[in-house]
Amino acid sequence: MSRCSPARLFLRSTLALCVAALSACSTLDADKHVAAKAKEMKTGPTSAPYKSITSFANGLRCMDNLLLEYGTRDVAVIVEDLADQTKKVNAGTKDMLISAVSDMTRRSRAIRLVAYGQDSGNTVGFLFQALRREHFSVVPQYSLRGSISQFDDAIVRRNIDAGVSITPYLGLGYASTSQASVLGIDLTMLSTQDLGVVPGVASRNSVILFKAGKGFDGEAEYHKFGINFSLSTATQEGQSQALRSLVELAAIELFGRLAKVPYWSCLGASNNDEAVQSEMRDWYDAMLANPTEIIEYFQQQMRARRVYDGPIDGVVNPQIKEAVARYREALGLSREPKLSYDFFQAYLSANHREVSARVEPVVSEAVAPAGAAAPAVAAAAAAAPAGGTKAAAAAGAAAASGGRLALQLGTLNNVTRFAGGEPVLLSVMPTRNAHVYCYLQDENLQISRFFPNRFRKDSRVEAGRGLQLPGAMRFEIRMNPRAKPETVSCFATERDIMADLPSSFAGVDFEPLPIASLEQLREAFVTVSGGNIAQEYFHVQPK
Repeated sequence: MSRCSPARLFLRSTLALCVAALSACSTLDADKHVAAKAKEMKTGPTSAPYKSITSFANGLRCMDNLLLEYGTRDVAVIVEDLADQTKKVNAGTKDMLISAVSDMTRRSRAIRLVAYGQDSGNTVGFLFQALRREHFSVVPQYSLRGSISQFDDAIVRRNIDAGVSITPYLGLGYASTSQASVLGIDLTMLSTQDLGVVPGVASRNSVILFKAGKGFDGEAEYHKFGINFSLSTATQEGQSQALRSLVELAAIELFGRLAKVPYWSCLGASNNDEAVQSEMRDWYDAMLANPTEIIEYFQQQMRARRVYDGPIDGVVNPQIKEAVARYREALGLSREPKLSYDFFQAYLSANHREVSARVEPVVSEAVAPAGAAAPAVAAAAAAAPAGGTKAAAAAGAAAASGGRLALQLGTLNNVTRFAGGEPVLLSVMPTRNAHVYCYLQDENLQISRFFPNRFRKDSRVEAGRGLQLPGAMRFEIRMNPRAKPETVSCFATERDIMADLPSSFAGVDFEPLPIASLEQLREAFVTVSGGNIAQEYFHVQPK
């Protein structure tokens, strides 16, 4: 039998006592901790709720202003479930996107999201339904698809272990772990007309998550246009918070590309950045390949800057030549009607408030001279559809008569009474070239704008041609199923006043507006136009 020395016995006894004491203390501390947490759960949180502001909150507000400034409106998008293909990130990606777009359209009301999930069936079935429960049987232009497509966990990992031991009496140790993971999301815009990919309108971004220590506290870093964005990540919410910021970045990029506005300025990037230059060049070359597209783009933009009041049809005309020449000169370029890349680049880089101060707005078209009466009447007669209303024909004949702006509103074949669900085909004819806006007050007295709309954003209507609604546009106007009376009201103005209307009156196409009556709507038009308007009603009556 071996004997222990007194020193060894003393050391072992001391260690045993320490272990026992530590065990007792840890047990007591654990009991106290659990009791404290239980009490906290019963009493509830003691701090007031606070608003979470992510890295891109200012960017979303900036995008809202850009969409408003560049005249973007009536963009309707179906949002599908944005699944987590990695099965590693438990977060509501689609809800994050909806919140981001909501913040991005507070003032502009430029984008309307139609969200649906598995209970709505697949995209084709959903489009076939076409929201037929509503009055306008209309489908969105775009479908947004995407997913959390990447989560590479611990692509880089490092462990540090250190310790000291006095064998067999005492051991002390320290351990530290650091790792980096990659989280990625892909979003793509499709056209609902054929479910084809919209070229160049996609977002592919990833974030590197740095985690360190036992609690895995760390930070996330994003890289875009040579700029680093970072945020702190806590133990439990790091991945979800990083994903939210990633979704907001993707929303800015995706809708900026769809609307062709300089979204990179909302991310702090310079127009001289190489990636930004490449993006602008891609946009220009793609539009230049289809001359109608680039002409229409600048017709819309010059209309938004109030230096052009001609049609938005992608066809070169004297008005757009003059508008481009004047705006080029205000940007410091040569005064010529040339849609060159340097003009496109300067346009996307400009402070348009400063530029607009140097350009006089165009004056609305004057009444046609008397000598033009006969050609105008002939053009109206040639353009009149077979079986058109007498009122429309009369308005077309009055196109060259001059005088006060007036408007004729009726239906094809003079039909005035409709059965529930029956299509309503309208004919609108101003007495001279004007901008036309049409609204429907339904059987519940809700008012919605249905022209101009996502299918035809140009409000300008020529007197000799008039307008048929819905015509070739991809929506329908139907009598409500209960066959209750409804009212259509159309306004005509000398200039495009949509951008000047309060957002509650302009609203989103086919969406109920927060206004009480058509008279309230008329007052808004009178105020914005200075009183020079024409208005006409058509009462949709049941059979």
